[in-house]
Amino acid sequence: MEIDKLRVLGEASQYDLCNYVSLNQENFTSKNLPGIYHARSKSGCEIPLFKVLMSNHCTNDCNYCINHCHNRFQRIEFSAEELISLFLQYYHNHYAEGLFLSSGMPGDADHAMEKMIEVARKLRLEYEYQGYIHLKIIPGASYDMIKRAMSLADRVSVNLESATSSGFEELTSTKDYHNDILRRMKWIGRLKKRHPELTPSGQCTQLIVGANDETDQDILKRTEWLHKHLNINLSYLSTFQPLKDTPLENHSKPATNRTPRLYQAQFLLNSYGFSSDEVVMDDDGFLFLDDDPKLLWAKLNQEMFPMEVNEASFKELLRVPGIGKISARKIVEARKKGIKFRELDELKKIGVVVSRAEPFIKVNRSKQTTLLF
Repeated sequence: MEIDKLRVLGEASQYDLCNYVSLNQENFTSKNLPGIYHARSKSGCEIPLFKVLMSNHCTNDCNYCINHCHNRFQRIEFSAEELISLFLQYYHNHYAEGLFLSSGMPGDADHAMEKMIEVARKLRLEYEYQGYIHLKIIPGASYDMIKRAMSLADRVSVNLESATSSGFEELTSTKDYHNDILRRMKWIGRLKKRHPELTPSGQCTQLIVGANDETDQDILKRTEWLHKHLNINLSYLSTFQPLKDTPLENHSKPATNRTPRLYQAQFLLNSYGFSSDEVVMDDDGFLFLDDDPKLLWAKLNQEMFPMEVNEASFKELLRVPGIGKISARKIVEARKKGIKFRELDELKKIGVVVSRAEPFIKVNRSKQTTLLF
């Protein structure tokens, strides 16, 4: 019976992303291990999480969600002890290294939060589990519930879903964008500042790409705002999937490379010092899908290139296609030690993607390359 619940509620949890771009459907279709999701760490390692909904009961009418309140199917939920028992079986058998727990909202937000918090509380205090826990914050949850969740979890998150309030209204009529979502995210940020020991991994959020009429410019401006005001370095982007028996089942899918391009642009804003005005878009506010946004910017700003790698600052190096934060830092550190780069192969050894960078750099002056466009 518990395994049957896990198959249903594990599969229903798949739309909350933990990794950077793509969703591995195999994590949810394994007949032997339902409920396993492989999250990706910053270093690129895959980490198996036990990822599940506490309940698929929900009074919200989110048009993209299979659990929306107007859908007629059997609703089920775990008790705290059932879920804890299953998770510990997975954990002790080394099938999962952490817990990602979410839930539908069966009426009252705090009622749903109380059940998830009870799972985390028992794991921490009664079973002495000290591993990773990620708790979803239910939109509309009280300040007290959020603080309690943050005292137990390594990470918390509220799904923003849309970049604008008007876009949010296209998706649901039962939640308020500014009050139920953004206000709760601000509370999390405020609590984290006042109590740094809470949620050591901070908060994250997720936006859906392609479910409404929002532009890429709308999405990037919102992720830039989240970075500046709430210290969210990466907003997860979920590619819209039209699901049967939802109001949006006949809605078209976005282009397959739209979400990856948005991730690349988000990294430019949050990690590479670009402003949203510098990201090249068409007249309608959408990214050009045929080119990496950084490469396209470089092509349109040829007056900055070719750049001498032995003289350029860290910020200038970040503007070069094929040079990331790690390789730019290595270049600057090497120069501080008196090391001068003379060959492209030397740059390749420290992680520069030379095939991309070559048209935009010169090495030791005499080895200036030629722009190819």
